[in-house]
Amino acid sequence: MKIKLLAIGKTDHKHLIELINQYQNRLKHYIKFELEIIADIKNVKNLSEIQQKEKEGQLILSKILPTDQLILLDDKGKHFTSIEFSEYLQKKMNTGLKQLVFVIGGPYGFSEEVYKKANGKISLSKMTFSHQMIRLFFIEQLYRGCTILKNEPYHHE
Repeated sequence: MKIKLLAIGKTDHKHLIELINQYQNRLKHYIKFELEIIADIKNVKNLSEIQQKEKEGQLILSKILPTDQLILLDDKGKHFTSIEFSEYLQKKMNTGLKQLVFVIGGPYGFSEEVYKKANGKISLSKMTFSHQMIRLFFIEQLYRGCTILKNEPYHHE
């Protein structure tokens, strides 16, 4: 199974980029992983919140294959401990799924079309984080989940 993380807009903070790259390199030993950045929408000042979500939603959905499972990283999603998340990943791997796609939306969340297409929602916290930081947090949790599944000493319970 391949895991893809879709995110809107580039990360411009040098240290975050370095950390994201570090965890992406670590993940190579466990799973096929891809981080795909969807370019920011131009002229957002001229768009309403709903229009911006709709345009971002179209871009997100254009990246989804019919065989993909789409999971939204959403503050209203299900909460997991790291061990529960690793078990969730294992269940997905056991289904024979080709690609599991997680998505970080734009600043206003997701369009209704994206919510309708989604196969689930996961929340990383009840707190709000920047979209740039969520990339790092998610990739680290993905790495942590893989090390838990391999019984490696990264995670301490």
